Amino acid sequence: MKIKIKLNRQWQSVEVDPVKRLVDVLREDFRLTSVKQSCGEGECGSCSVIVDGNLVCSCLIPVIKVNGSSIVTLEGLSKDGRLNYVQRAFIDCGAVQCGFCTPGFIMASYYYIEKFGNSDEKKIQEYLCGNLCRCTGYLSIIEAVKLAIKYREQENGSIHSG
Repeated sequence: MKIKIKLNRQWQSVEVDPVKRLVDVLREDFRLTSVKQSCGEGECGSCSVIVDGNLVCSCLIPVIKVNGSSIVTLEGLSKDGRLNYVQRAFIDCGAVQCGFCTPGFIMASYYYIEKFGNSDEKKIQEYLCGNLCRCTGYLSIIEAVKLAIKYREQENGSIHSG
């Protein structure tokens, strides 16, 4: 079946089995390797992407469910070769180690900031509890989210009340 999606701001189509998981289509058919397959059960957040404005685990979604949808992956956050504010903050805070969970954390952090913009540490922790990391621990990730909020405010020239 031919599936058409708006992937990282560009319409794309691909001939695939309609029950193939979105994570597999993104990795295998579109070669977007930031989307990681880990648990396969929606428990770890490594495969997180944004579909039609909602953060989802792509390992749980058959591609037929996103036909006609807009999908954003980590690759779609940067524009014109310039890293997104969340990507920059993760680098600046050293919030990466092996890097396997990093794309999912960045996508969840981006979604959280765009939706809530709240720099309260407890709220950040609660929101990111669906993402698992085995290497860094969470302190540098929480710090990266706080810094990303500051970067976003600087870019937008505004202060987001939390």
